[in-house]
Amino acid sequence: MHRITIVGGGFAGLTAAVSAAEAGARVTVHEAHHTLGGRARTAEGPYRTNEGPHALYNGGPHWTWLRERGLIGPLAPIPPLEGTRLRFRHRGALRRTPPLALLRLLRRSAGPAPVDVDFLTWATGAVGEDGARAAAHYCAVALFHHDPGSLSAAFVRERLRRAAKLPPEAHYPRGGWSALIDRMAARAWDLGVRIETGSRVDTLPEDHAVVVATSLDAARRLLGDDTLTWPSGRTALVDVAVRTRRGDAFAVSDLDAPGWIERFTAQDRTLAPAGEQLIQGQFPIAPDEPKAAGVARAEELLDLGFPGWRERVTWRREAVARGRTGAVDPPGSTWRDRPAVDRGDGVYLAGDQVAAPGLLSEVSFNSALTAVSLALGLRELDLKHA
Repeated sequence: MHRITIVGGGFAGLTAAVSAAEAGARVTVHEAHHTLGGRARTAEGPYRTNEGPHALYNGGPHWTWLRERGLIGPLAPIPPLEGTRLRFRHRGALRRTPPLALLRLLRRSAGPAPVDVDFLTWATGAVGEDGARAAAHYCAVALFHHDPGSLSAAFVRERLRRAAKLPPEAHYPRGGWSALIDRMAARAWDLGVRIETGSRVDTLPEDHAVVVATSLDAARRLLGDDTLTWPSGRTALVDVAVRTRRGDAFAVSDLDAPGWIERFTAQDRTLAPAGEQLIQGQFPIAPDEPKAAGVARAEELLDLGFPGWRERVTWRREAVARGRTGAVDPPGSTWRDRPAVDRGDGVYLAGDQVAAPGLLSEVSFNSALTAVSLALGLRELDLKHA
């Protein structure tokens, strides 16, 4: 029987654990924290905020994998389009519809986006600079990067297509991501996986395969490999709870600069106490920009979409996140250029900044399946949807 040690009990680590155990391996998971989930953790009540990306996209391979195993559970889908009150800030004003130029970039007639040209340059040639910047800023919802227009055109265009797709691909695990993590952990336990929390690994075993399913920074330190780097984003996170008032927006996308705020209790009332609404915002900031700059932009957008919010606040939290949604690809690069899954000597990487395709958590999922298939010497491990 194969033995596999998995370092990290987040979404990637648990995906690897379940996949390896299903293939007959003897699996041990080490999680340094006392709770599983990694960036998929959900805070304890009364305000159930998520640490990482909030949406589970049904267009990705992990959706099929989770559904086949009964792990998706109850979902809180986006409200019907006619009731969402999705708004856009464009040229300083709050609008009901995005600029036509942004929509034109979603059409097939816009042509394929090149890998080796930045998105702003390519999109400006297709629809003009104003529409190109609006489209780039809209992608902040899936990138958490302060300058999406500077990234590979192919990379950003695909995320624009997925984020703006109708009907929406985004769904929300009811109760937050921790509910999904709990179901994955239960599946792993049922398969005989040994899960050790509060267990920090400093030295890797040498007699069997290891899947390092941590952040790239943690993997670099653990493996002593300075090549394990890849650009990502830095984001000011603003979480606010307010007393309920009719007329509040569901979400506001900032098309004048990268930023997004969303009222998550619009689809899941369990995330805040009765009579209150939980609003979460993400505002990418440059490497040398202070958190206060992102917070100021968040408050501007809150003023537009949630009038009188300051007098209704019941709870508030601010933070800065690095690499929250993983890798971003500069012009001339693709996911294939990121740190490889196979590190040699029986060590494999999984996570959202390694060489695997996908959007948001899909990268962690795809890399986890690839890592396990390589570790077990299998040609294919349930990769038919990847």
